Amino acid sequence: MNFLSHFYFERNNPDENMVMGVVLPDFIKNAHKEENLYPLKISHLFQSEPAQASILKGWEKHISVDKIFHSSEYFVLHSNQLKQLILPSCENSPVKPFFLAHIGLELVLDHLLISQGQINISAFYEKLSSANKGALKRFLHTSSIKDSAVFFEFLTNFISSRYLFSYQKMENIAYALNRICMRLWDKPFTEAQLEQLTLQLEIFKNNIQSDYLSIFIDIEKKLSNSR
Repeated sequence: MNFLSHFYFERNNPDENMVMGVVLPDFIKNAHKEENLYPLKISHLFQSEPAQASILKGWEKHISVDKIFHSSEYFVLHSNQLKQLILPSCENSPVKPFFLAHIGLELVLDHLLISQGQINISAFYEKLSSANKGALKRFLHTSSIKDSAVFFEFLTNFISSRYLFSYQKMENIAYALNRICMRLWDKPFTEAQLEQLTLQLEIFKNNIQSDYLSIFIDIEKKLSNSR
């Protein structure tokens, strides 16, 4: 799941450090593409400081949510449906349709959460801004990122850009997908393909918007049952 879908599960959580932890695995992927952190394997090292313990709790929640989501019938069914829709956009493109459908589904879910008023983007940014940066730096250092300057530059830019507000428009979802693909492939889509992709994403959104919350409800039930 993407940033805002993860935040959905913490939308009423007053603990800003846990909210930071919930999106931290994806932040690391963006800021340090080659890094693989496994803080849960050394969880005892974070328990002496409450803020770090909260960050770790959020990290664990992220892993649990992604595991449930990616193994769900919902993910298999709808990513396959989106894959079939976007196949024409992938013609003569190096982008793998399944990869695009996987990420596309996640971004469309974020878009629906915003457009249907299920989350408050400003509240998300406020939580990130309020998180204990000193504890976060110590968390990263213990997890093996000794020089966190690159990470905090990414975090500052992420918060200040307010980029996620752009997810309110479907055409921006297509361009967000394009930017993600550009990390892996050179010139993944033409402008014409992006326009076509926007139309296909709109069709897909209309197909799932009546019951998209079912996956969030299902994940919440599974999380509750595992406690």
